[in-house]
Amino acid sequence: MSRRLRLDIAYDGSDYSGWAKQPGLRTVQGEVEDVLAMIFRIPCQLTVAGRTDKGVHALGQVAHVDVPAEAFERLGRTGIERLANRMNKILTSKSPDGKPAQTVIKGVSAVSDDFDARFSATYRRYIYRIAPTVSSWIPTRTDLWRLGAALDLAAMGQAAAGLLGEHDFLSFCKPREGATTIRTLRNIYISQVGRIVEIELVADAFCHSMVRSIVGALVAVGTGKHGPDWPAVRLAEKCRGSEPQLAPAAGLTLEEVGYPDEGEWAVQSLRTRRVRSLD
Repeated sequence: MSRRLRLDIAYDGSDYSGWAKQPGLRTVQGEVEDVLAMIFRIPCQLTVAGRTDKGVHALGQVAHVDVPAEAFERLGRTGIERLANRMNKILTSKSPDGKPAQTVIKGVSAVSDDFDARFSATYRRYIYRIAPTVSSWIPTRTDLWRLGAALDLAAMGQAAAGLLGEHDFLSFCKPREGATTIRTLRNIYISQVGRIVEIELVADAFCHSMVRSIVGALVAVGTGKHGPDWPAVRLAEKCRGSEPQLAPAAGLTLEEVGYPDEGEWAVQSLRTRRVRSLD
């Protein structure tokens, strides 16, 4: 018997080699799993909603972990309420050079086995932030692409419209063997927030490098390198082709992962597995 826990996680990805555990490298998964192992005194393995690349940030990452019932019971009756605080204290102590913790556990909750952080999700929402003009006004922050070039937001919006809907996004993905590159891109919203340009993308899921590839294409339109029709033409080719311009990882943040009501978790998980069985 085991108990499933949902973890809501935020992190600054600047000094991490991405989410996924890799030998000899500092990763978010590796760090959080180490903390869980210290608390439960057993190895723990996380399942995550979306693996982020090196340098990518998250405000709304979600993962789940299965813990043997006996290990869970050792927490005591109020242990689940204090687990996030315990984890954050350990993460702070592990932070290099006395810096604030770069990973924060926003919350921990007990969920049924029907919940799957990856397959029960209905959408992921990312925001990419760009500083078109690089000057002394930019505060010290790690979540920006300091572009240094003006952007035509109207042309970018026109280009974005041609990517919406269900498509094979192979032209904008690094494909994995046996995995589908078909995704449903629900929304791309481009806005000016003060001196920062924000590009919000919402989809059922994103392929490897899909967000950064799309943003790179939109910026190529915004700077006048290509016309507004170019991203849709690339999409229709369904071919990775020569390496497209990837927007730098630093500007990208996973803002939110959406889930249906509890009674729909298992149904959604099954539906997702059927659509992307080997992804």
